[in-house]
Amino acid sequence: MSMYQSVTSLSENDSRRISPLLIGRPHISNLAVALYDEAATSLFKLPLANGSLRQIAKKIVSAGAQGERNIVQFINAHCINVMKRDPEYAHALRSADALLPDGSGLRLAGRFAKTDAISNLNGTDLFPHICEAAADAGQSIFLLGGKPGIASVAAKNMRNRIPGLEFAGTQNGYFPEDSDAQIIDRINRSGASILMVGMGVPVQEKWIAKYRDQLNVPVIMGVGGLFDYYSDNIARAPAFVRKAGMEWVWRLAMEPRRLAGRYLWGNFLFIGHALADAFVVRGYADQYAAATKRTLDLSIALLALVLLGPLAAAICLLITIEDRGSPLFRQTRIGADGRPFKIWKLRSMYIDAEARKAQLADANERDSVCFKMKNDPRITRIGKLIRRTSFDELPQILNILSGQMSVVGPRPALPNEVLSYQDRERGRLNGKPGLTCIWQVSGRADIPFEKQVEMDLDYLSNKSLFRDLKLIIQTFSAVISGRGAY
Repeated sequence: MSMYQSVTSLSENDSRRISPLLIGRPHISNLAVALYDEAATSLFKLPLANGSLRQIAKKIVSAGAQGERNIVQFINAHCINVMKRDPEYAHALRSADALLPDGSGLRLAGRFAKTDAISNLNGTDLFPHICEAAADAGQSIFLLGGKPGIASVAAKNMRNRIPGLEFAGTQNGYFPEDSDAQIIDRINRSGASILMVGMGVPVQEKWIAKYRDQLNVPVIMGVGGLFDYYSDNIARAPAFVRKAGMEWVWRLAMEPRRLAGRYLWGNFLFIGHALADAFVVRGYADQYAAATKRTLDLSIALLALVLLGPLAAAICLLITIEDRGSPLFRQTRIGADGRPFKIWKLRSMYIDAEARKAQLADANERDSVCFKMKNDPRITRIGKLIRRTSFDELPQILNILSGQMSVVGPRPALPNEVLSYQDRERGRLNGKPGLTCIWQVSGRADIPFEKQVEMDLDYLSNKSLFRDLKLIIQTFSAVISGRGAY
């Protein structure tokens, strides 16, 4: 079996064990499958493992014994604050194979979000369990980080504490950048099963992400200031303080100058991030966004009805004069969640346009999903004008007022087009269709269908009031240019 697997490459039995938290990842390790079991949860859009310290330690050491490459990182309140302002660090976290919750801050965030109980799998408490499991399995550990001499003392103390424990080597974290290659070579030749990197957040995560493909150690972990505690360089808080979730107060008292900003201002900042995350997780953000979007839709539709109503009436008169047919056209389209509805348009084609469509099938200038022709003979003279200016869409103001459509959203598809959709393309139906959208302001019919789908899915995944307003403004310039309108 390869070092990493995609969801589709797993056996049927393995795939049944895949946590929903892992779906969508390009590669999934066996350790990730083991750690993200039914007890796992999610905070800040990050998957977090759960379980006892002893269970987690055994799973990590087992992955090391199997030779399977894994990056394991810890997440605490400080990490979340750094992640919010440092995209490179955020990417390093999301590319890790497993994330372990660390500290009372995440438990508080979990209560805000009403998630399942969050374990405290901090590295300082987990370290001795990993050492015990490694000694039992005959696996060795390499310690990288800390001031000169700290890692070696921590290794010596743990060897004295746990019989049979082997350290493949130690190296302080104060080495010049141009010696990275030499350090990595030494680590690889050590034969270690587990590499613990203690350089502090976010340096250690970025270093691991940068060199993960060059490091041949099966399990690599970022462990922060772990070595200071086990070298007796820094005293840990008493057990009752740790149990009360107040270890940060002890650490602040030990190093007030260095940690004041991290804990005093940082804790308030983290609570703000936690409340914002809970607002989203508990569905309040979606409810607010939906209400705001509907208010925007109604405001714009009513204003357009007043300002453009006379123009629409004049166009209706011109359409009637040209071929004596009805100026309005109703057609079945597919809306949100696959529900059909009748869309209103100003008629831009001759009355027998649908009957003539089959004769023009070979002249389709798009793909099999959508039918488009630049010089479609079914379009009337008035139709060419109102299509170029998008005035044929004006009656859809009625669809917006009725709640069937929104001002901004994926354009509503025809039923026969939806029947041709693949799984990814059906994602366009996960939101209310709109009068305008990203590809409408980016070239309209000139945009290939596959690109339209990509743009629509991106919009539905990143909706916001600001983005809607921006697209509405861009629509005016798109209408004036007439690009891709036919």
